[in-house]
Amino acid sequence: MSSVDFRTPLAAFGPDSFEHEQVVLCQDPASGLKAVIAVHSTALGPGLGGTRFRTYPGDDEAVTDALNLSRGMSYKNAMAGLDFGGGKSVIIGDPARLKSEELLLAFGRFVASLGGRFITGCDLGTDVSDMDVVGRVCRWIVTRSRKTGGTGDPSSSTALGLVHGMRAAAGHRWGAPSLRGRTVGVAGVGKVGHLLVERLVHEGARVVVTDLLEEPVRRVVEKFRQVAVVDDTESLIRLPGLDIYAPCALGGALDEAVVPVLTAEIVCGAANNQLSHPDVEQQLADRGILYVPDYVVNAGGAIHATGDLRGRSPSQVTAEVDRIFDTTRAVLEHAESGGLLPGEAADRIAEQRIAAAAGERRS
Repeated sequence: MSSVDFRTPLAAFGPDSFEHEQVVLCQDPASGLKAVIAVHSTALGPGLGGTRFRTYPGDDEAVTDALNLSRGMSYKNAMAGLDFGGGKSVIIGDPARLKSEELLLAFGRFVASLGGRFITGCDLGTDVSDMDVVGRVCRWIVTRSRKTGGTGDPSSSTALGLVHGMRAAAGHRWGAPSLRGRTVGVAGVGKVGHLLVERLVHEGARVVVTDLLEEPVRRVVEKFRQVAVVDDTESLIRLPGLDIYAPCALGGALDEAVVPVLTAEIVCGAANNQLSHPDVEQQLADRGILYVPDYVVNAGGAIHATGDLRGRSPSQVTAEVDRIFDTTRAVLEHAESGGLLPGEAADRIAEQRIAAAAGERRS
């Protein structure tokens, strides 16, 4: 493990970055590792968040992603009632080309060097087998395989929580918390998206999917013949009769180009940081579209990941994920009664819990 020598301009950290407690730039030339670990807050407990492995246009974008995602994890964990703060790590590069045991072990040593301030697990581009490798040199790892005593992949819990969020939003918008007969468009049918489709079909929803890759779509339609497919996200957001739009791929899916043409009445998806910037939520509201804050409804994975850390059984974890329905409903009701956007209402609730914990820690 060597010292860091790749350059990231200070401007990459953005205007809000200094609210973060710690940002670590990691490099191990021998394995090809370049990574960023961002710890946003430990007011509620150790920073908890997954490890993303993907290609970025440059180091600036990787740092920005880690900062945004780690902040989102602070809010997500607070809203989920977890005694964990927010953190996130990103490994820079193409996992299909760069991922190796040597690289994962090098990354694990960097995480271990933080002494438990940051706990990580699998995310986009990483899986339980990767966490098994990282866990050989670092004990602050979750979502390892069940054969090693871990909780396994959290995607099923993320999908379950998302359906609960959709049901709560449906009840708020249409008066009944049911997805039966509703048309739901899922953009991105990877690990979480595929399991979301399965649950939506079980709920009796009409499902339309799209993905940049053909293989995930093929797997979905082979398993669920009733699922419809459109060519791209542009076609999906313009689909007549769409009730709910579920962005389940990368962030920034909602921008000024999407708002005027989106046909859905509700946006409720698994992707983190769906708004390209905060003003987009107001633009959606001006069109009568209900945006459900992503970190409220996609918290099932975080709840799942901490099951073994908190000594929770699988049934207890499921019961906690089920409560995402009540949390979502409470956020939407709070927003309506207070004349707030749902994102504003959720932020206030999360910030109050974080601030209270920080105050207790200082006293």
